[in-house]
This record gives sequence, C-alpha cells and structure tokens, in this order.
Amino acid sequence: MTSMSAPMKSETMEIHGHSPGAALRSLVIGLTAFLTVVDLFATQAILPSLTRHYNVTPAAMGIAVNASTIGMAVASLVVGFLSPHIDRRIGILVSLVVLAIPTTLLAIAPDLTTFTVLRIAQGLCMASAFALTLAYLGEQCSSMDAGGAFAAYITGNVASNLIGRLVSAAVVDTLGLASNFYFFALLNLAGAVLVYFTIHRVEPMHAMHATRSPFAATIEHWRNPALRSAFAIGFCILFAFIGTFTFVNFVLVRAPLSLGRMDLGLVYFVFAPSVLTTLLAGRAAARFGTRPAIWGALAVAAVGLPLMLSSHLPEVLTGMVLVGVGTFFAQACATSFVGQAASDHRGIASGTYLACYFLGGLVGSAVLGQLFDRFGWSACIAGVAASLVIAALLTVRLTLESQSAGSPA
Repeated sequence: MTSMSAPMKSETMEIHGHSPGAALRSLVIGLTAFLTVVDLFATQAILPSLTRHYNVTPAAMGIAVNASTIGMAVASLVVGFLSPHIDRRIGILVSLVVLAIPTTLLAIAPDLTTFTVLRIAQGLCMASAFALTLAYLGEQCSSMDAGGAFAAYITGNVASNLIGRLVSAAVVDTLGLASNFYFFALLNLAGAVLVYFTIHRVEPMHAMHATRSPFAATIEHWRNPALRSAFAIGFCILFAFIGTFTFVNFVLVRAPLSLGRMDLGLVYFVFAPSVLTTLLAGRAAARFGTRPAIWGALAVAAVGLPLMLSSHLPEVLTGMVLVGVGTFFAQACATSFVGQAASDHRGIASGTYLACYFLGGLVGSAVLGQLFDRFGWSACIAGVAASLVIAALLTVRLTLESQSAGSPA
C-alpha cells in the first residue's frame, strides 16, 4: 500500500521501490481489501449446498454463514479502541495469517454449531485487518485523497463478492465442499504475503498526537449526531445487503427459476457493475455532496427491489445489479464520511462504524431469515425496503462540523 498523501510520503507507509502513481495505489488498496474479506460473502454462493449438507433450514444456515458478522462487530470495536497502540503492518499481517486457520477447519466442521463458531473466528480476523486498514486510510489520507482511497478499498470489497462467489461455486461444483475452504485459506495467506511485501513502514500510532483518550473519544463520537447517524446508516446498509443476497440464493434455485449450482455462481456477475460504479463514489461525494450521493445510491437500490419479485430471470438479475450498485456506493460514501467527520481517533470511529455495519448484517440475516421462512420472499423484500428508507432518513444528519475538515457533506 502506497503513501496516500504527498506530505507523508516518506514518513508513513510506502511500497518497496519507486513510488507508484494513483492507479497502482488504488490497485494495491483494492487487492488488499479483496483478500481481506473474500471469505465473508463467498460462502453465500454455496448456501443451498451447505443447507443440504447440514440438513437444516435456510434461516438456520443463513445465520450460521453470516455469523462471521458477530466476530467482525466485536473485533471492529476492540481493534478500533486499541488502534492507537497497534502497529498497522503487523496487525494486518497477523490477522490474515491467523484467518487461514478457521478457514481451513471449516472444511472438516462436523456440525452446524462448529461451523458457526469457526465463521465467528473468521470474522474476528477479517475485521481486525479491515478496521486497521480503514483506520490508516482515515488517518493518513488528505481530504482530497480520502474519497478515492476509501472507494478503492470498498471496490476491492465489491470484487471479493463477485469473484469470491464465482470461485466458491466453481470449486464446490468441481472438487466438493471441503476443497472450497482449503482454497480460500490459501487466498488468506496470499493476502498476508501482499501485506508483507507492500507495506514498508508505519509510524507507531502511539507517537501520533491525540487530543483525547480512547474512551473519551468514543463517547465524543457517539455524541456527534452526524457520526451517530453514519453508524446507523452502516447498520441499515448491510442489513439490506445481507437480506437480499443471502436469501435470493434460495429463490434462484427454486421453481420457476430453478438454477443449478454453477449457474448460481455465474449469477454473481451482477456485482461486476458495482466494481466500476463504486470507484466513482469518492468523486460523486466530492462533487455533489455526501448526502445527495447516498440518497441517489439508496434510490437505485430501492428501484431494484420490486424487480427481484419477478418470476423472470432477466428482471431478477437486473434488480440484483441495482441493489448491489446502490448499497456498495452508499457504503463507500458513508465510510469516507466517517473518516472525515472524526476529528481524532479515527481508528475508533472506523471501528465503531464497522461494528454497527456488521451488526446490521447479523440482525438482517436473523430477522429477514425469519420473514423468509415464515412469510416468503415478498416479506423479506419488504424488510429490505424498510431498512433503505430508514437509511435515507438518517442521511439528513450527515454534515461535517467543520467544512475545513474534509470535503463538504
């Protein structure tokens, strides 16, 4: 990962060798994100297979697969609170190496309880690396660079959704469930290798000036109406995303759509447009403001929801594209806003946002899973729509206290 702002180029984090341009910087940021969270959603592509393997209901399997969000919520808070004392390079590196352990053990998980515990362990490791990277971007990027850096990182997240699901479906279809988890363990180690050779040096965080203690900063963040609203928006975004892309798998494999396992994996090319559009989030927020950018993104997602109720595959796929584009775009804007709105201890602010974000995913899988099991797909979609409306209402409060602190909201 390269330097994110010119004044800090020689003091903070840099690529070995010559300083690359913005394109290479974005590539490294995105690839780091991809290898950090590729395990998070890839398993959703094989949900029907896992449901049959463990002989459980879709709701039960949905909660087990998304249990990683429990670990991610906890780790985001803990790492955010301790981030001033954690060396960024070592923290990210260790997290990715340790992540390979529960990923490997998932291949031999004998029951749903063990599977769930291992997914929580995965979440702890993924969120540690994720939160530390976001904290670094918030602390070291200038306000001019922050939007693009965050957008590149979230774009890597989007790519992990697309490529991870495709790879997972292909490996399971060809080699079986166990081989899938072994392969993803290798990807975790590849992420550690990238960090080892890319991140050269990080200024010790305890040496950086902070105006408040971590506890006082946490309280101050929650007292800030804009940050508090951003945390809630993050909750709503993953609530909607999880509800859509977890349970649509069961809709796709049932009549009248009746897709096969490999076809189900190919469906996730619906995330391809999101890889491109999310990169534009930083520019859109800078040009139009954070609030209009998020409102526009949420509106795009909302338009896609009724299309997903269709019995025709092209319409369902179009709806999935729109929901993916809208939710990822909104997440990129909200994540960047948190990095700019926190006056200090941005690691804590980022960690709190991520904790709320991932908690939204856990609640979404539980609540919307019950709606899906009890009342069907239409009720699940209605729950998703409600979360988007709440996020849109909360966006009204996203204003920076000092316009000099970053791009205007």
